[in-house]
Amino acid sequence: MDIIKIISSELDVSEVSVSNAIKLIDEGNTIPFIARYRKEITHNMSDTTLRKLEERLIYLRKLEERIETVINSILEQGKLTDELKNSIENVKTLSELEDLYRPYKPKKKTRASIAKEKGLEPLAKILKEGKINVYEEASKFINPDKKVNSVEEAISGAKDIVSEDISDEAIYRKFIKKYIQKYASIKSSEIKKDEKDTYGKYADYSEQISSIPPHRILAINRGEKEKCLKVSLSYEKDEIFDYIGKKENINNNKNKELMIEVIEDSLKRLILPSVENEIRSDLFTFAEDESIEIFKKNLYQLLMYPPIKNIYVLGFDPGFRTGCKYAYVDSFGKPLKIGQVYITSNDSKKVDEGIKEITRLLKENRVDYIALGNGTASRESETVLSKIIKDNNFKTKIFIVNESGASVYSASKLGEEEFPNLPVEKRSAISLARRLQDPLAELVKIDPKAIGVGQYQHDMDQNKLDFALTNTVIDVVNLVGVNVNFASISLLKYVSGINKTLAKNIFDYRNENGPFKNREELKKVPKMGAKAFEQCAGFLRIFDGDEPLDNTGIHPESYEFTKKILEICKVSLKNDDLSTISKKLENFDEKQFLKENSIGKDTLEDILKELVKPHRDIREEAKIIELNNDVKDIKDLKVGMILNGTVRNVMDFGIFVDINVHQDGLVHISELSKKFIKHPSELFAINDIVKVKVIGVDVDKKRISLSVKQV
Repeated sequence: MDIIKIISSELDVSEVSVSNAIKLIDEGNTIPFIARYRKEITHNMSDTTLRKLEERLIYLRKLEERIETVINSILEQGKLTDELKNSIENVKTLSELEDLYRPYKPKKKTRASIAKEKGLEPLAKILKEGKINVYEEASKFINPDKKVNSVEEAISGAKDIVSEDISDEAIYRKFIKKYIQKYASIKSSEIKKDEKDTYGKYADYSEQISSIPPHRILAINRGEKEKCLKVSLSYEKDEIFDYIGKKENINNNKNKELMIEVIEDSLKRLILPSVENEIRSDLFTFAEDESIEIFKKNLYQLLMYPPIKNIYVLGFDPGFRTGCKYAYVDSFGKPLKIGQVYITSNDSKKVDEGIKEITRLLKENRVDYIALGNGTASRESETVLSKIIKDNNFKTKIFIVNESGASVYSASKLGEEEFPNLPVEKRSAISLARRLQDPLAELVKIDPKAIGVGQYQHDMDQNKLDFALTNTVIDVVNLVGVNVNFASISLLKYVSGINKTLAKNIFDYRNENGPFKNREELKKVPKMGAKAFEQCAGFLRIFDGDEPLDNTGIHPESYEFTKKILEICKVSLKNDDLSTISKKLENFDEKQFLKENSIGKDTLEDILKELVKPHRDIREEAKIIELNNDVKDIKDLKVGMILNGTVRNVMDFGIFVDINVHQDGLVHISELSKKFIKHPSELFAINDIVKVKVIGVDVDKKRISLSVKQV
């Protein structure tokens, strides 16, 4: 198997690039490092392409290993022909390989194996070849010692052997699988209703499997798993029977009637259940892969949401019965004051006390933003907080923050370690405040599956999902870069080349020795070897350190070239402002520099980009949403209302929008645009601010239908 050639063809990149990338991966280089600092070697392969390459490399190596095992197994049996070996060596999938291996795979006791033990293989051959009427020979195989007591028993055993032989024929399974994939429909019928009538749509449902979208596959599968739906594949079987009959030449077989029974038995008992299960499994894998891609994209957009820097924030976790928890934090996220008020209570005395407490806090302290959670009592809290700000002419702004996963962090071991003396509910207020200051730094503390931007994630292979989402977090963290002097262990462990142990060592070293003054000092951290330093150095930033280049994405291995550029252009990163640096670099002669120095063109361009915008943050400016204060609950919604909302999730079938009534509304894909779109992600991303029209409200089922195109 030529893995390099296969990947090159699939990804449409040169074999040299693939070969170089594989070599770099095998040498222990991370994908972010290769994508950022080894562009010349891979011919500027993107991190997305490199991730796909890595996934295919793992799969194809596993396939290659399995091929070797299968060949050795068949060879030991003395049944390996040149033709079979060639077929095995040219398979493209594990499924295809297992179909070829099926006839030679050691089997558990079957009806066919029992018949073979009774010595009925020769009779099975007579039945299959059809040159002789099997009944004329069957009596010769009667043997009471082997429990063959009659002609009927002998023929029955022979039929079982031929039935299994047909089932083991790889070419039949290949044809049947393709036929079902092309022509079959998936059908579902309702067995029982759940409380929310979740699967009502699928109570009497049918759709071609060749065109069914991923979310419907996952929904049907879940309904079946929860025993609400009965699911089956529907297709005509005559063509399949005719195909096998023709291949087996049954029309010229003197035992035609028996062979018809054999083929029907083989299909019903052995082939179709197996192939249908395989197709259902393939459908699920397809749906799973597509959903994971959506999850990754949503997670990426959420993590890339811009920070609001150098602000003091009041994190506000709203509630009714248990009150509202708040946490006032400084610009570094350090809690300065933590408390609890009852501004949404029915007790007017408690409300007055709460209003006075919040008013006093806003008056006596710098509070740039209130990070208000979007959960229960959010709108009620927002009304009171807005009035406090307006009545006192405060400049504080209110920002609605998505609470998803905040409670998970608060109750986690990590939350307990970070704030051991605080109750769970007050940790969440701190988390909300920090989410506004730097969403990435706070969200990495939470299992990505708990953030609430996927679909049917609990139905998926959790290891596969974890692998994909972890890689997404790694890619974002390294794309943005990390301030090593403020980063938590949770954030540091996602940096290229840094594992959890090394992240803790960096954190502990910083606490014991004070802030890092330069990247070179990182080498003093226990277990920071040369390879780890190479992989992580360019992604760790040091603000106000000894070396200005340490606050850029330029790797230390390129400092020599970078300082030459600065000298040629007479640029001082310490003294020149951004506009001056940009102007001085305008006349830099890239071609001449490339001629005189052993540096790659891509690396040089990346260096110049960093110098033009040193210590830049690639994340955009945050967006503020203005709320409609007349709407606080789903009961307040009326068809025709126009509201502002925030996109909280992007799915195959539409987007979920938070209009701050405790229940997200769905904009179905048909209501997103007047033009045809294939997927909602073509138009919308997590945290986009959208104007929506209410087109349907079901208070009992807590379902809100919205439209973007009707606004």
